[in-house]
Amino acid sequence: LHPQNSGNKEITWMMLEAGAETDVVNSVGRTAAQMAAFVGKHDCVTVINNFFPRERLDYYTKPQGLDKEPKLPVKLAGPLHKIITTTNMHPVKIVLLVKENPLLAEVEALQKCYRVLDLICEKCMKQKDMNEVLAMKMHYISCILQKCIAFLKEREDKLDGFIKSLLKGRDKDGFPVYQEKLIRESIRKFPYCEATLLQQLVRSIAPVEI
Repeated sequence: LHPQNSGNKEITWMMLEAGAETDVVNSVGRTAAQMAAFVGKHDCVTVINNFFPRERLDYYTKPQGLDKEPKLPVKLAGPLHKIITTTNMHPVKIVLLVKENPLLAEVEALQKCYRVLDLICEKCMKQKDMNEVLAMKMHYISCILQKCIAFLKEREDKLDGFIKSLLKGRDKDGFPVYQEKLIRESIRKFPYCEATLLQQLVRSIAPVEI
């Protein structure tokens, strides 16, 4: 990925789809994302950091080792990949992506999806070139899918109820307390305490009172 192409996020995406490596460094030891950030192309940085090749997800649609069944049914790979690669991380957006797909909006399907996300999160943290950004993203989406399961099981209004809870503002100032608590809870539950990204998030959020 050459930074001169980084001015166009569609080109960046096409290059990634075609197999461009994101962790290769240039002559001054910088990756494509670092170079794009350096020249102020933050939309391209977002594309690179959010990229997750479909084949990495398809790995879970085949039985591994002693497993008789794959961890992820083939029919769920497309809908889950759409959620993984979204650059809009608003929890309502993620719930809407679940709600619009009848294959996904079921307890059993969501259980399989969030477990696969947890496995990907673990892989991102344990691989040689650790990807904390992707790990945190997988963990965050997993937390939202788990909350979807709770609403599907417990609430008459199901995912509509979840969306209402996320959007509801506090009477005195309209502050979305439930949404804030959900995001903070997902950060608190991130299992890799030593991650730099986690520590940065905690430092920036801790002083802010709800």
